[in-house]
Amino acid sequence: MPSKSHSVHCLRYCLSLLILLLPDYDLLAQVPATRPLSELVNTQEPGWELVSQWIREAKNKVQVLPKTPARADSTLLAAQVTTRSPMGAVIYETGGLLIEGGWLRVLGSGSPKMNRTLMGWNEGKPAGMLLVADDVLGGFYALNGGAFGQESWGKVFYFAPDNLRWEATNKSYSEFLLFCFSGDLQAYYRNLRWKGWEQEISALTGNQGLACYPFLFTKEGKNVGKDKRGTVPIQELWTFGQDMQQQLDGPL
Repeated sequence: MPSKSHSVHCLRYCLSLLILLLPDYDLLAQVPATRPLSELVNTQEPGWELVSQWIREAKNKVQVLPKTPARADSTLLAAQVTTRSPMGAVIYETGGLLIEGGWLRVLGSGSPKMNRTLMGWNEGKPAGMLLVADDVLGGFYALNGGAFGQESWGKVFYFAPDNLRWEATNKSYSEFLLFCFSGDLQAYYRNLRWKGWEQEISALTGNQGLACYPFLFTKEGKNVGKDKRGTVPIQELWTFGQDMQQQLDGPL
């Protein structure tokens, strides 16, 4: 099993490659060495000004979870992205974001209501992707760092719990944030919502999700309103979904 330091190195390498390819990030000529916090916190062009404007103009309800300064520092250092980028801004300025009462969760530097950091959550996850958000039913959003092919580098992919497939969204991280804030989530999740879902998920934390039975990817589980639902850790939904996908299709 890879050591924790090896996992962190791989995550940093993946992020470094994304930095080279994405307009969301500061462009660098080569994979950077570890930079100190003073070089990552951009006070001249803070990305949070743009992200907070998007939140103010959002059509969907967005809750900004409070950050813990020390944890924000350590997560930004681990990620090695600057606060000029939207991702760096979300990491450094928030403990995470809850969209529509927590139906969607965007990872930041962790908060009591969502006690997961972006980098910590990605430890032990597959190489070539960076998980940046998830939904309450076990759908996961990941930036492509090579796992989904070269043509879509830096784009967000969605692991759909109702078909166990990674689906291209063709969105960058910034475009994904805008989708979370102002996209038509009702239409996007039209087959995965039921009457009263808002009240049911209101009791959950950002570390939890809902397991459905019959499973969402089965014929019997397609009517989510009639499924049995139980609260489980979000890690269980990740493990279950990936295990089932591999059993059906083989490794990614």
